[in-house]
Amino acid sequence: MHLLEEDQGRCVKADIISTVEFNPTGELLATGDKGGRVVVFQREQESKNQPHRRGEYNVYSTFQSHEPEFDYLKSLEIEEKINKIRWLPQQNAAYFLLSTNDKTVKLWKISERDKRPEGYNLKDEDGRIRDPTTITALRVPVLQPMDLMVEATPRRVFSNAHTYHINSISVSNDYETYMSTDDLRINLWNLEITNQSFNIVDIKPANMEELTEVITAAEFHPNQCNTFIYSSSKGSIRLCDMRASALCDNHSKFFEEPEDPSNRSFFSEIISSISDVKFSHSGRYLMTRDYLTVKVWDLNMESKPLETYQVHDYLRSKLCSLYENDCIFDKFECVWNGSDSVIMTGSYNNFFRMFDRNTKRDVTLEASRENSKPRAILKPRKVCVGGKRRKDEISVDSLDFSKKILHTAWHPSENIIAVAATNNLYIFQDKVN
Repeated sequence: MHLLEEDQGRCVKADIISTVEFNPTGELLATGDKGGRVVVFQREQESKNQPHRRGEYNVYSTFQSHEPEFDYLKSLEIEEKINKIRWLPQQNAAYFLLSTNDKTVKLWKISERDKRPEGYNLKDEDGRIRDPTTITALRVPVLQPMDLMVEATPRRVFSNAHTYHINSISVSNDYETYMSTDDLRINLWNLEITNQSFNIVDIKPANMEELTEVITAAEFHPNQCNTFIYSSSKGSIRLCDMRASALCDNHSKFFEEPEDPSNRSFFSEIISSISDVKFSHSGRYLMTRDYLTVKVWDLNMESKPLETYQVHDYLRSKLCSLYENDCIFDKFECVWNGSDSVIMTGSYNNFFRMFDRNTKRDVTLEASRENSKPRAILKPRKVCVGGKRRKDEISVDSLDFSKKILHTAWHPSENIIAVAATNNLYIFQDKVN
């Protein structure tokens, strides 16, 4: 495992990582931060003399994706913070990714240049136009080798389609369209067309005083371009089929677990809000994350989840103070491993949790500076609730709620995970024997 970004004692707000995403091959890993920057890491190739270096990710490209803007009509500042990054499958030598802040989605092309043309006829080597009267001979320009340069160029800017903040983007498996989702609407875009999008879901009530729920996340089915899901702040998930109608206000499936009346409390509604929803790679299952649990749903069973995993059940008694310090509104993400057998999600105190769906075993690990020496083996952590505390346990009252792991990513085919802890990115990988 290794740590990628150093923290200089104090954390600058702009450096806080706000999204992490592997590309479809896992060779690249992108992070976005609150300062609008995207950093792309590339995996080291294996070399004969250093076989163990395979798997290390080094900075490949850094670019400013979004700038702060001002909406003069609404007198609102639009933050540059990157909310989500989604990669497109690689078609040629260049890489493409979509990044979004609250209002604008951009398509970026990341390409390499290691040759430059020299010997122009009409301009000097430094680019100045030559006086035509001094040109006496015709030259054939040639390509000369140069140091490798990685360039990021914005190819498309998709803007002015959202009244509310964009919380997610998802690329369809036809790779021609993608959707962007805000609190009340979902728009469908063609990747080639920036000046129009198609509204496919609109839950805005005629009278905003009647508003009872908002959309929290949405995702396309991994292998059916007509199907997508979206989750709501009321803890429900709707599966929609674009073949049924152009405006998918009527869902074709509705997943919701009725609340246990014995657990009902003032906070029930807040903690049931779904912060992330993900299809499994196979497309058979759904995973949803709410404040205290991760649930796995079978697409063929709407009545109740197939599996429910407690992420940090020990916080149930602390909801009051978590409400007062606003932590109860934290939006944790969840991810599947490549074979859909293990799921991972974050918690507080820089802890993250892994649940093995086959063995039903779970583990709590910590991403921290103390155990971030290269090739260090992570020790499982335990939180104790009340009573006597064993020496290797940490008590609930000493958890640090300012250290939280909201964003994680799993390599598409290998046991390599990326974990964002505030402004540090940790990469852990399975021990190679």
